[in-house]
Amino acid sequence: MRAAVVVGALGVVFGDIGTSPIYTIQTVFNPADPHPVPVSSGNVYGVVSLVFWSVMLIVTLTYVSLVMRVSNQGQGGIMALITLLRRVTGRRRGSALVLAGLGVFGAALFFGDSMITPAISVLSSIEGLKVVQPSLADAVVPITAVIIVLLFLVQRLGTAAVGRFFGPVMIAWFLAIGACGVGGIVENPGILRALSPSYAITFLTGHFHIAFYALAAIVLAVTGAEALYADMGHFGRRAITRGWLLLVLPSCTLSYFGQGALILKDQSNISSPFFLLTPDWARLPMVVLATAATVIASQAVITGAFSVASQAAQLGYLPRVRIAHTSASTIGQIYVPWINWLLMVAVLTLVFAFRSSAALAYAFGMAVVATITITTLVFFYLAHVRFRTPLWITIVGAGFLLAMDLLFLGANLTKLLHGAWLPLLIAVVAFAVMTTWQRGRQVVTRERAEAEGPLREFVADLHDHAGTFTRVPGTAVFLNRGKETAPLALRANVEHNHVLHEHVLILSIETETVPYVPDSARIEVDDLGYAEDGIVHVIARYGYIETPNVLAALALLRPDRTEGTAALEGASYFLSKIELTRGDAPTMAGWRKRLFIATSYVTADAAEYFGLPRERTVIMGSRIAV
Repeated sequence: MRAAVVVGALGVVFGDIGTSPIYTIQTVFNPADPHPVPVSSGNVYGVVSLVFWSVMLIVTLTYVSLVMRVSNQGQGGIMALITLLRRVTGRRRGSALVLAGLGVFGAALFFGDSMITPAISVLSSIEGLKVVQPSLADAVVPITAVIIVLLFLVQRLGTAAVGRFFGPVMIAWFLAIGACGVGGIVENPGILRALSPSYAITFLTGHFHIAFYALAAIVLAVTGAEALYADMGHFGRRAITRGWLLLVLPSCTLSYFGQGALILKDQSNISSPFFLLTPDWARLPMVVLATAATVIASQAVITGAFSVASQAAQLGYLPRVRIAHTSASTIGQIYVPWINWLLMVAVLTLVFAFRSSAALAYAFGMAVVATITITTLVFFYLAHVRFRTPLWITIVGAGFLLAMDLLFLGANLTKLLHGAWLPLLIAVVAFAVMTTWQRGRQVVTRERAEAEGPLREFVADLHDHAGTFTRVPGTAVFLNRGKETAPLALRANVEHNHVLHEHVLILSIETETVPYVPDSARIEVDDLGYAEDGIVHVIARYGYIETPNVLAALALLRPDRTEGTAALEGASYFLSKIELTRGDAPTMAGWRKRLFIATSYVTADAAEYFGLPRERTVIMGSRIAV
């Protein structure tokens, strides 16, 4: 295992979970909480023990040891689980479709996480200024807003130039928080007794009326667990596992225990135990380092939102969006402008509305625990159905871990009126958009298929009536949805203009339920039954992570496989543009029709999305009612 890969993983994967010690303990004991945890020695031991064992069970056991063993050709994350579920819907249609729907809702929750993470992370780090200099309290929100604006402004530049610095910064961060934790533990080594799960169990069973509400804040310790799985394709399971076990887990554990020791020593230190754990001379540098770490954590989740949006568009859950690749060497580094500006507005709104990390914590916990619960449920379903894990093992494992997840979920539901409604609202809106777009595409596809007619019949008719139109020199490439129907633009060209190019390529882009498709399997050519008439159908296959590039795909064609490749250098490209209108057919509810049509306006320009040359692209329109 190369050390560079582990360092890279430390810089990208662990930013979110690695900054959780800043706000977790202070949120648990926050006196402004609607259900505060009283500060006492027993409660401190119980909270610290519960934090430690929650991290061990959810992150180390559920994600690192179990969930990360399931991948789609090395790729992880909720969208990868959805594609695996789609492969088993034929055998167990009902249950698999329900779980696939939950998976889409999990992806929708991730968008909420992408909005809340930058707000709470940067806010919590800048709040350290209040410890350094209390008079700077009023400057926390403005400074946070400036940092967030700068963060989103530089997204278009990509992370390739600064990515190599992320790993060393995070290594410095973990070493610093671990060292500060050791300092606190040395002052009160008795806190190490909280390593025993008996303190967590006693706190839960003996003080359930307190511990249950505390779970809503304790879950903050596992924020970012989903990032370990989502970024598995970039660094591999082994690198992430080693980074977690060798550095991240020990450092975070030391910080949590050090904060607990500090509170045991002086119960007035509950307002900001993380920064108070730092020596006086190091507090300002720690604020700077914490800000850098939280910016990196925010960068990771923003990039994750770009990836989820791109994959969702490839799988048909979102409209086609403009994507810019920001690195020539790393395919996963992309920039999606529409998502970027939407996130920036949302994050700034959260900062100015909530104004503190403690207020945002209630919202953050709901997004995290709901995503974890869905991931655990889908994992155990796939473990049994796809990977043939014995039923009794599945029931025992799922029962234990889901019981814990549901306990956390129930605790966060008690914060529903105090901010937990926010990620649920964001997820419901995103879920409605994604499922409406998928349903709308099905309606449009059906209506469009009727208008286009069967492709082979159309080609056969052209063959039989060759004298009714003029063949003009050159090559025309018609982009089409599939192989079954004739492109509207091609039909219009023949029926209305009475012309047909000498060479015609009908190109269909297919998205496979795998992350990448090798060039050797990219292209499939079919002469449609008439090899001599110059009309061929070409399928270009792409993985759900890849961005289609028509020119690159056509460059893979061999001249001996189709005559149409003879003049590809000067070919004309034809697109069929669809104008959507509301129809009277009961295809969808009225509000969903309006939502589908409104969502279609953010669809990226097809010529730009597919990399077509503007000067040789012709767009022909038609109208479809939904």
